Amino acid sequence: MQFSSLNHSTWKRLAIALLLTVVVALQACAAPASGLKAYIDATKGYRFLYPIGWVAVKVAGGPDVVFHDLIQETENVSVVINPVPSGKALPDLGTPSEVGYRLSKSAIAPPGSGRTAELVSAESREANGKTYYLLEYAVKLPNQERHNLASVAVSRGQLYTLNISASEGRWDKVKDMFETVVRSFSVD
Repeated sequence: MQFSSLNHSTWKRLAIALLLTVVVALQACAAPASGLKAYIDATKGYRFLYPIGWVAVKVAGGPDVVFHDLIQETENVSVVINPVPSGKALPDLGTPSEVGYRLSKSAIAPPGSGRTAELVSAESREANGKTYYLLEYAVKLPNQERHNLASVAVSRGQLYTLNISASEGRWDKVKDMFETVVRSFSVD
């Protein structure tokens, strides 16, 4: 078939097919991240990405929101919101290491929980005029070892903490995705 022998309707179909291909490709590029979905709580002022296929679960008296994997049920992401003294910004609460250490003792491995948590790394980052602390923990439970990442920020007089966790055995498989989730966390 030569180009000159193509009729008007064939050209039209080719143009539509090409346009659809471009639209699909652009939508794939615009996706937040491969395999991730956005969660937004506009009322409480935070947002983050979480893995597609994870489901929300209710935890009485616990985190504001929790998602966990349907297959690997112990893999989860949660957001906890606590008050901070009036007018305090995140750096006023301490350095990334200081805040990370206190978080390990109060939330990740509190007294009597049977868990221990070692702060592996702590860093600060700026995004959209806000300071975030990114924290990494090695957590030991009586019968397993886990890996936790957290992002901490202060906004509206509240301390927002996103925590995502997996077993140490799965860590290498999920590390990059979990780091994307933690870095996606933002507060208004």
